[in-house]
Amino acid sequence: MKNINKISIILPTLNEAENLVILIPEIISTFNKLSLKDYQIIVVDDNSTDETKKIMNKMNLENSNIDFYVRNSQKSLPLSIWEGIEKSKFEFVMWLDADGSMNGETIEKLLLKLDENKDSVIVASRFAEGGGYKGTMLNEKNTFLRSMFNVKKSKDSVTATVLSSIFNKLLSTISNSNVKDMTSGFIVGRKQYFPKSVFKISIYGEYFVYLMNYLNYKKIEVIEVGYICGTRLYGTSKTGSSLFQLFKLGLPYLKAARISKRINYENL
Repeated sequence: MKNINKISIILPTLNEAENLVILIPEIISTFNKLSLKDYQIIVVDDNSTDETKKIMNKMNLENSNIDFYVRNSQKSLPLSIWEGIEKSKFEFVMWLDADGSMNGETIEKLLLKLDENKDSVIVASRFAEGGGYKGTMLNEKNTFLRSMFNVKKSKDSVTATVLSSIFNKLLSTISNSNVKDMTSGFIVGRKQYFPKSVFKISIYGEYFVYLMNYLNYKKIEVIEVGYICGTRLYGTSKTGSSLFQLFKLGLPYLKAARISKRINYENL
């Protein structure tokens, strides 16, 4: 890459040990492919009860570019991400889920796009050109039923996957931002573009709604890069699977989209 030669990548985790042993080597392989030697992999763990601590302590000893931190305060996805941003030592930061649904190939695509647009924020999008639902297979007929069949065989929820598509369309309509994937959580850009206030006022993934509207307010260009979101490899989804759980989880997103239209981001 010509313009980006240093990157900090943040993985917020909660009981993702089995996925981390696959994802982190994949990330390192991607960096090697791009000849990125100055990198930092920051794992911010919400006090997992699985083998995360043991595995990460071993990885940290083997690779000094890997940093591991355990949060002992109340569990929080947005604050885990923010802690990773605070501890990042490079100008550009990326973060993504550690459940195996977001892969090294997409990391490469985002970094290459960032290299061409270093003053922009790049978002991996399931709803941009080239993107797809969980369960979509690249080399087979991508019908909706086929995709949902693949999800059904995985550890993800068909209901959550269907509602995610509907929900994102609704959030895009309500919000000021033109971003299609308002719940992506897979993003890279300058560290200075991501304010603490956005993460501090959020409960879960709705921080991304606030962030997209904040970037729109600040007139920072957001470029969506389509990607196929894979199904969870191991462990249990934190999203939930019942309609009640999904509805309850979705309320903060709708609130964030509504508030974002009238919020004063200068005083946030």
